[in-house]
Amino acid sequence: MGERANKAYDLFTSGCNCSQAVFIAFCDKYGIDNDTAMKLAASFGGGMGRSREVCGAVSGMLLVCGMETGTADTSDQAQKAENYRISRVLMERFKEENGSIYCRELLGLTKAEASPVPEARTEKYYKKRPCAEIVKCAAQILEDELFEL
Repeated sequence: MGERANKAYDLFTSGCNCSQAVFIAFCDKYGIDNDTAMKLAASFGGGMGRSREVCGAVSGMLLVCGMETGTADTSDQAQKAENYRISRVLMERFKEENGSIYCRELLGLTKAEASPVPEARTEKYYKKRPCAEIVKCAAQILEDELFEL
């Protein structure tokens, strides 16, 4: 496992949400401080505001992808297309390894979460949720795919 994948795992198990853990594991590459990275990725946890939609680890991967391959030039269609292509590569690999890119499917849930209140991070929480390993997987995919392109 790569250094950043292990860092993402540690960040998640120390209280970061899934998106924050993945994004913060890479934010130093872009001169983004941890507090700013925490805020940027905050709303993507729990499958976007705990709605159990797209997995926060996937959102974190795509935030990193945007920083690495995105463009601020709105007329640069070629770079926009390249960013989208790489985003799809990352999502496809995530889906191959985890079975889905959707939080509720990864957690075996049948419907969206009714409450926006996150569960307490207890030993029981970590035992029933695959999230820490999923976060590690997402960061490893970035290490393998994005930084090997």
